[in-house]
Amino acid sequence: MTSILIAFAVVTAVGLIAAVLLALASHFLSVPENESVEKVRKCLPGINCGACGYNGCDEYAKAVAEEGAKTNLCVPGADAVASDIAQVMGVEAEDVIEMMAFVGCNGHSGVTEKCNNYNGVNTCSAASMIYGGPNSCKYGCLGCGDCAVACPVDAICLKDGIAHINPEICIGCGMCVKKCPKNIIKFVPQTAKVAVMCNNKEKGGAARKKCQNACIGCKKCELNCPSGAVKVENNLATIDYSKCTNCGLCAEVCPTKCIHIIN
Repeated sequence: MTSILIAFAVVTAVGLIAAVLLALASHFLSVPENESVEKVRKCLPGINCGACGYNGCDEYAKAVAEEGAKTNLCVPGADAVASDIAQVMGVEAEDVIEMMAFVGCNGHSGVTEKCNNYNGVNTCSAASMIYGGPNSCKYGCLGCGDCAVACPVDAICLKDGIAHINPEICIGCGMCVKKCPKNIIKFVPQTAKVAVMCNNKEKGGAARKKCQNACIGCKKCELNCPSGAVKVENNLATIDYSKCTNCGLCAEVCPTKCIHIIN
């Protein structure tokens, strides 16, 4: 009995000593917290989308408070969040360039075909691993909805075999952009009025065989753009939104109507 009590006392003493040492270490070795980090973090929406260029809201808050990162990088939070962060940091508020996402594909049912049957896991990431997916166009939307699942505001729906993004709901977080294995979801400014709804980089004839709505690289959009905002690169039209005046002429002259008026 005495030996048991002695053992119990020794273990208790060791535990108390360890607790005291840990408490002292925590007090003397702790790194002082920057109160500004927590204040900035409270201003952020907490989506952790990475649209700001940092790995989540915590990292962005730390970058603002400790590294002087710009206060207007939170796209989902828009000007309201940028203003709150600027107030915390005691600097002048800067405008946020609001962005939205769009699906660069118009290969809906009826204009493109299936070239094989896929019976695996119903996700775009899984389907794309099998011969690039079941569709004849290997550049197009697979329509399984990985983007819709990732969207935090339910701005994405599936219709006629492809994804569609509601520009009035989209907050520009970029979660859908990261999820798309085909890289067909892209960012554009919320002020954009036109977008190329195609991602096929094959030559015109080959692209048109895969999808009736495909870009054929004819360059009519490029030749008729008054501001030089449209270029055809790798057989696909692209729009430089820093030059685009939203005149819509490129959409008017496009023979396959792969350039759409949006928003």
